Amino acid sequence: MVGKMKAVTMSMLFPVVAALSMATPAVAQPGADLPAAIWQDPVADAAHPARMEVLHIPSGGETINGIVYIAAGVGPHPTVVVCHGLPGNEKNLDLAQALRRAGWNAVTFNYRGSWGSPGTYRFGQNPQDLHAVLAYLRQSDHAAALGIDPARMAVVGHSMGGWVTAMDGGHEPGVVALAVYSAANMGALGRASHVETVKLVAENYETLAGTTPDALAGELNAHSTDYDFLGQAPALARVPFLVLTSNDGFGPHGDQLVAAIRKAGGTKIETAHVDTDHGWSDRRIDLEARIIRFLARFLN
Repeated sequence: MVGKMKAVTMSMLFPVVAALSMATPAVAQPGADLPAAIWQDPVADAAHPARMEVLHIPSGGETINGIVYIAAGVGPHPTVVVCHGLPGNEKNLDLAQALRRAGWNAVTFNYRGSWGSPGTYRFGQNPQDLHAVLAYLRQSDHAAALGIDPARMAVVGHSMGGWVTAMDGGHEPGVVALAVYSAANMGALGRASHVETVKLVAENYETLAGTTPDALAGELNAHSTDYDFLGQAPALARVPFLVLTSNDGFGPHGDQLVAAIRKAGGTKIETAHVDTDHGWSDRRIDLEARIIRFLARFLN
């Protein structure tokens, strides 16, 4: 039904606008402490536009899948590889997009046997897959085609992906910084009873191919020593490292890693604990800002 509409004046709107302004949380407003990449798109570059390319990366006799979000502008660009957790329901693509807006290429990938990458899933293969991804990106033909600067690379890992980052990142040429958040030490988890480890894996098992919770738990139990990321502390001590923890029960894993790196002589490590869950569900902007601010000091 259409009737006569009463004219709306600014005086009538002012109370509504004022109320909305008061209701808007300050954290939603871009400020001096918030990197522009969080809230501002880059300047369009018609000659060198931002784009996405699909990757097919050889690893362990298989070809795993990945994506590179290529930054706008003339390259080569610093490049950040993002490692997802177990099984990878949270793929951190919002983080990858923010990293690209910061002027860096961002690469995500799926380990063998997960999320459509062929092969059988095994924990021990995951650091090998990260190594394969970094080696692929460093190859001169791939680096040229994708606008990658092999001398300015970083790795970011979440949860089990934090373990992957710690297990391999300290050994990689061209990797100038590492960051992990809510990292899980798979070696420490393997020291639980087999029954407890099976339960943990069974709750995080979607899409994993060619295996069972029992088999994966057995792998962790059998390799609790060599899968302990504390053993990587000497290699990690040479690399600037950001360790972020949350209220997920894995905080001690991160704290122990920091202590081990410092004991090994590492002086370029930064830490913070944030009051949020394992996936940083209500602190994604905070997460992205912390990682970008840290990486900018070494990539730019």
